[in-house]
Amino acid sequence: MSRIGRKPLYLPDTVKVEKLESSLKFTGPKGTLESVVPAGIKVEQKDNVLNFTRESDVPEVRALHGLARRLAQNCVTGVTDGFEKHLQLLGTGYRVANHPEGISLSLGFSHPVIFKKVAGITITVEGQDKIHISGIDKQLVGQVAANIRELKKPEPYKGKGIRYVDEVVIKKQGKTATKTAA
Repeated sequence: MSRIGRKPLYLPDTVKVEKLESSLKFTGPKGTLESVVPAGIKVEQKDNVLNFTRESDVPEVRALHGLARRLAQNCVTGVTDGFEKHLQLLGTGYRVANHPEGISLSLGFSHPVIFKKVAGITITVEGQDKIHISGIDKQLVGQVAANIRELKKPEPYKGKGIRYVDEVVIKKQGKTATKTAA
């Protein structure tokens, strides 16, 4: 049995679940999300508790047992609390500002980079070097943060670029002049 898959999923009173053909629809104070239930996984609901069981011990079904439960858990967390990612720009002249289409990033290129708004995601700018991304879909929040970070990854020598606030960039040692033997 999967350790994550066999845990019961307790639903808060503010979250309503609707069983569809091959998915679960969660509705809460922040919105509505849908979680796919893979074939071979059965969901039972008693009061405000969801239990995930698998129909067979085929390796493909066993691999999806914990995944199905965790995706449902992410939906519950998303519609109640939401998810956030925080990015920080480090480097001389690296700035971020609000733009009518999304955000404008100055990253040392000859032109500012415009990152367009994504439906369901709120991007806020704090100061000139911090970006906060929030939304109810964990996967979408993470993907948007990764796409922004991809514009200018932290380089390994000085650490300049866009990084997550809690990310640690291990810096490489630069080249050193060699001494000539005389």
